[in-house]
Amino acid sequence: MTVTAAVAEVTDEDFAAEVLGVADRAVLVQFTAEWCGPCRQLAPVLAELAREEAERLKVVQLDVDRNPRTTLAYAVMATPTLLVFRGGEPVRSMVGARAKRKLVQELEGVLEA
Repeated sequence: MTVTAAVAEVTDEDFAAEVLGVADRAVLVQFTAEWCGPCRQLAPVLAELAREEAERLKVVQLDVDRNPRTTLAYAVMATPTLLVFRGGEPVRSMVGARAKRKLVQELEGVLEA
């Protein structure tokens, strides 16, 4: 899994602390897999977004194959799935890769909150 400095990898073990415990900004979680082509396409988009929106958004990724508990807990059925959490609760769900401009548009509401 290619993880950039801007996009950390989370696991079943640290998901609660790294995602649910973040109170100061929204957290975007990419549910991904090594074998997922669209996930690889989305990776540079998310890295760029993480750098540009660091004040308002934390971006992390979770490998669905290595972290089945969290994947099942949020009923993730496809990769990439993007879940946005605010105050420990999922507030937006998106499935599939998308262009950065479209992703930014879809995130506007949760980043403003």
